[in-house]
Amino acid sequence: MPASRPDGPWSHRRLHLIGVGGAGMSGYARVCAQLGARVSGSDRAEGPQLPGLRELGVDVHVGHDAANVPAGDDVEVVYSSAVPADNPERAAARERGLRAVPRAELLAELSALRRTLAIAGAHGKTTTTSMAAHVLLAVDGPDPAYLIGGALTTTGLHADWPAGDGWLVVEADESDRSMLRLDVDVAVVTNVELDHHATYGSLQEVREVFRELLDGPPQAVIWDRPDLLELRDPGTPVVPFDATDVTLVPGGSRFAWRGHEVTLAVPGEHNARNAVAALEACRLAGADEAQAVAALATFRGAGRRFDRLGETALGVPVIDDYAHHPTEVRATLEAARSYGSRVVAVFQPHLFSRTQQLHREFGAALALADVAAVVPIYPAREVQEDFPGISGLLIAQAACDARPGMPVHWLPSLADAERVVGALLRPGDLCVVMGAGDVDALGRALVA
Repeated sequence: MPASRPDGPWSHRRLHLIGVGGAGMSGYARVCAQLGARVSGSDRAEGPQLPGLRELGVDVHVGHDAANVPAGDDVEVVYSSAVPADNPERAAARERGLRAVPRAELLAELSALRRTLAIAGAHGKTTTTSMAAHVLLAVDGPDPAYLIGGALTTTGLHADWPAGDGWLVVEADESDRSMLRLDVDVAVVTNVELDHHATYGSLQEVREVFRELLDGPPQAVIWDRPDLLELRDPGTPVVPFDATDVTLVPGGSRFAWRGHEVTLAVPGEHNARNAVAALEACRLAGADEAQAVAALATFRGAGRRFDRLGETALGVPVIDDYAHHPTEVRATLEAARSYGSRVVAVFQPHLFSRTQQLHREFGAALALADVAAVVPIYPAREVQEDFPGISGLLIAQAACDARPGMPVHWLPSLADAERVVGALLRPGDLCVVMGAGDVDALGRALVA
């Protein structure tokens, strides 16, 4: 497929994306180019998404500088939620009087172009969105467009915008409330939990945002729990979903859905629920049920979601997972336990604020492993000085408290973790590295 379409509907537009190397923003850059726009962007460092963007013709800059913003008064600047107001490129846009908008505004424009299937939830968004995109790519009908926070293993891409009138399948993010900007035809809610403590002060605040999301779409698919179903106005169409009578097998599961036998090749009961949510959403989007079930049997996961990186020199499989909330850590380790191996888990906390609020819950979740190791916090946008006394050691201590006698290691760097964990692993083990930061580099080093 060509990288851009000179006759596309956005061929008159010039877009500059700040934070273009991120999983979400890199996808937006791709689809904007496919719509015909001239696209440029910047990120603070070289990253895995940038080479592919350059191949698409996106003018990518490493480092932030006012000079990166193209000349002209018709340039539109889009910035991710991680880019502060004092960023030099945002400042340049203000000084030049350019249109500058958060990514949510761009997402709103994109979702208005197609019928949109939006998948929201504190956990499971990326996997469920990937499942839905995978199914709609396989069944009869026009190929979908999609915007996903992780790479779709079916295509290797975070995003794509094929020609035609297929659905847009999009991951709806509550972290910055950007999901409220979407123009949604089918909304899916997998669960609701307080995760982003810097954005929300209480679970009730989170629930109100999900209630607002569910207020507009003509169709909704919601996990069959009373506290979630009541977020949808009575009398409006809703499809409750759940996975029942699930048989877990190493690496997957089996269950029934609407009279069909579903075979899933990704592990864990949580993924069976994700699969039912995706199937129900695709059914509402017009997919044939039998074709959808057959397609889902070939789904092999989403990037950084129980992603098998390979094996160590001793033959130990190494799994990488984006789990960064206690519920996700627990679900990932429960899936790992289905293999019947000794589970060695390495966890990289994400954000000081989340660690401060949830270290006890993280420790209890890590206690599901046989051996656990905790490495330093990945700070993202936060700084240690604002959170005195908060470190990954709190989680390691909580894991010890949750399961006395369990081997728990507190390791000061990823290099130390490579050395210590590498020596711990033995044939027959399963190693799981978890976190939303750069802990996947440890997994790749163990495999290498």
